[in-house]
Amino acid sequence: MELITSKDNKRIKTIKKLISSASFRREEHLFTAEGLRLCDDALKSGVDVNSAYFSEDFAQKHPDFVERTKSVIPSCFLLKNSIFSVLCDTKTPQGVLFVIKTLDKTPDFDKMNKNGKVVALDNVQDPTNLGTILRSAEAFGVDLVVLSRDCCDIYAPKVIRGSMGAVFRQPFLIADDLPAFIRSFNEIGTSYAAVLERDSAPLSECGFSSATLCAVGNEGNGLSDPVITACTRKVYIPMKGGAESLNVSAAASILIWEMIK
Repeated sequence: MELITSKDNKRIKTIKKLISSASFRREEHLFTAEGLRLCDDALKSGVDVNSAYFSEDFAQKHPDFVERTKSVIPSCFLLKNSIFSVLCDTKTPQGVLFVIKTLDKTPDFDKMNKNGKVVALDNVQDPTNLGTILRSAEAFGVDLVVLSRDCCDIYAPKVIRGSMGAVFRQPFLIADDLPAFIRSFNEIGTSYAAVLERDSAPLSECGFSSATLCAVGNEGNGLSDPVITACTRKVYIPMKGGAESLNVSAAASILIWEMIK
């Protein structure tokens, strides 16, 4: 492996920009995954890894993983420990980072299972929330996660870590016009807007036997009016106690469970 010893190396500059800039990730069609568990998950999931980077300490502690990586990824690089420590955005980097090509796991919408289950996210901004929703969606077998264009970047490092590798496998698409997508879905199934409004139905009264889409909204403002209007029904999650609302990732996970069970 080539040894990188300078922080001014072109590859190091590119990685730092991929970590910090959503627009650069979109432009280059690349993103990063850091840490042994995530990188191992990337290999097992069969994603297209562009290049791999190891600190000297990591290479000494995990020679088997390094050799396995080298056997499937042609571009592997060894970094001095001091270089790797300033490269990553985690406080205690483990010493391994992959640069991965952006994922294209969007299913053919026309061929979606007639009983398919979809989660739609409207302007969800917190990367940890998005990562958690992706993790729940994969865990319970959601067919598709749809993100509005103004959601936080699905390839942000915090999203990748929060998803615990689910982003590598969970089908998703980014919709330029989320209300239009929902209206198209209504031709094959029923869509629900998760809102706390007087004409909403409690979750326990909703049937999810056929194709179902549940939409959840922004952490502070909830669903936008165009998305609510596009949905065929409104639903709320009954709560006891003094809480006015649930965190969006908690609400999405509850809706996912009800759709899938």
